[in-house]
Amino acid sequence: MPEEIMLPKTPESYQERAKVMKAMAHPSRLMIVDALEQGEHCVCELTELVGYDISTVSKHLSVLRAAGIVEDQRRGKLVYYRLKVPCVLNFFHCVESVLRARG
Repeated sequence: MPEEIMLPKTPESYQERAKVMKAMAHPSRLMIVDALEQGEHCVCELTELVGYDISTVSKHLSVLRAAGIVEDQRRGKLVYYRLKVPCVLNFFHCVESVLRARG
């Protein structure tokens, strides 16, 4: 397993980290990321899951894509999304640990 390379501890690197955290900081986006753990999904499937219209879900996906969390692939008229960096799921485990620890 290759050694992980950490960003330098500069104000800029903390801003970049914050962008990723902000992208995850919405319940709908968390549901989308959680669903993508199972594999790729088209926007229509994610729309059903989240319960919003396609425009709103597309905006959430755009935020996740801009942060580097998901990537997309167009197939005909459909766009499929998948996790670009699956280790983002480790974040969920960490959050669950914090929630359990606070009682």
